[in-house]
Amino acid sequence: MKRLLRRLRNLPIRSRLALLVATAVAIAVAAVAVTCWFLTKAQLSQQLDNSLRNSQPSGNYLSGTLFNCTSESSTTGANQPPGAFNVQIVQQDGSRCVGPGSEAVKVQQSDVDVANGVTHDSLHDAEADNGSTMRVYTAKAPVGRGQQTVTYTLSRSLSEIDKPLNTLAWVLFGVGGIGVLGAGLAGLWVARTGLRPVDELTQAVEHVARTEDLTIQIPVEGDDEIARLSTSFNSMTAALGESRDRQAQLIADAGHELRTPLTSLRTNIELLARSEETGRAIPPADRKALMASVKAQMTELAALIGDLQELSRPDAAIGGPLQVVALHDITAAALERARLRGPELTITESLAPWYVRAEPAALERALINVLDNAVKFSPPQGTVEVTLSDGELKVRDHGPGIPPEDLPHVFERFWRSPTARSLPGSGLGLSIVARTIQQSGGVIALHPAQGGGTEARISIPGAPTPPPQEAA
Repeated sequence: MKRLLRRLRNLPIRSRLALLVATAVAIAVAAVAVTCWFLTKAQLSQQLDNSLRNSQPSGNYLSGTLFNCTSESSTTGANQPPGAFNVQIVQQDGSRCVGPGSEAVKVQQSDVDVANGVTHDSLHDAEADNGSTMRVYTAKAPVGRGQQTVTYTLSRSLSEIDKPLNTLAWVLFGVGGIGVLGAGLAGLWVARTGLRPVDELTQAVEHVARTEDLTIQIPVEGDDEIARLSTSFNSMTAALGESRDRQAQLIADAGHELRTPLTSLRTNIELLARSEETGRAIPPADRKALMASVKAQMTELAALIGDLQELSRPDAAIGGPLQVVALHDITAAALERARLRGPELTITESLAPWYVRAEPAALERALINVLDNAVKFSPPQGTVEVTLSDGELKVRDHGPGIPPEDLPHVFERFWRSPTARSLPGSGLGLSIVARTIQQSGGVIALHPAQGGGTEARISIPGAPTPPPQEAA
């Protein structure tokens, strides 16, 4: 059995479906055929029994049979049994008198019981002297003028039922076999037709695995499970293709951004190395400037690599688990660092309590990036205004502002406005900010501020008081 199941599992799915359909049809046909055969047999048997009960040999025939039996003379009266029945008279001692033209049937105890008045009549199967099986009905009937009663048996061969039943069995077997064969072929056709989308999906998957071509799309027809599977596959390949394109773009942009500081760093280091090799000392002021440039470029490279590492992580791996934190406290900490980076600027703050669910370190880095942008683009002796009210954090500077045509691109990776390309930075800060805020369930947007400058608005769902368990 296990070997058979193993072989069935190794068959193609369409063959298994066809076999399953054929098996189901075969079981149904067999059940119908057997039921039909037994119902027909019961009907024919009932008809035969009714014909035996409703038929009775004439008194003249019974008298002639009885006379022949007692006088051992030739037949008198009717010499043929009524209809197609075999007739014989049963005596009380179990002996019998076979009617003219009838087959002799062996007497059974039930026939003797009728003759002795124990039972009124009897209906049973019996064996004829020639070996055939007979259906026998035993009863009493009056004969002669003195109303003498005799016990008689009417019998008919069961071959009258067996022959039609055998013919019916062969017909049902033939028709059923043709039906099963047709069902198997139909099942195979249906399986091939129904699994055609699966074949297309399989070919598409094999094509993607072989060529890594993610542009392939499977035609979707209908709204069934196969159609939904095809739609999901198309969405998956489109998402994978988009992800691969973004990855390639990220690598290209990172290479471009790394090329400039690396080239400058290499040039400065080569100047310092050539000075050491040739023995020509670089003037102290120039040497100090070179070392400062090398240090700045290394810092820029370190920051760029850190930003790339941050962006390379999947969304699910950003930061640690979310927890309830005080947005006003994190903003205050970020403001302290911003004041160190722009000591000549005036930074005002108005922070109302607001508690959010976020990863503290990631959220603080995001706020520092926003404040760094405000510090970077503020004019000397300028002002940066920071307010937190009703869950909305606003950071407003008084710098040159962002042109309206550049606003849709500010959160793209490595994108920098023409006015900011001369300033330090990689163009990744706002991308990291947007990603962190979205992970916290919030939104960020930049708007031109009235009177000049740019205003960043950050909204994160929360409450002015912490939850009870957090407060405790």
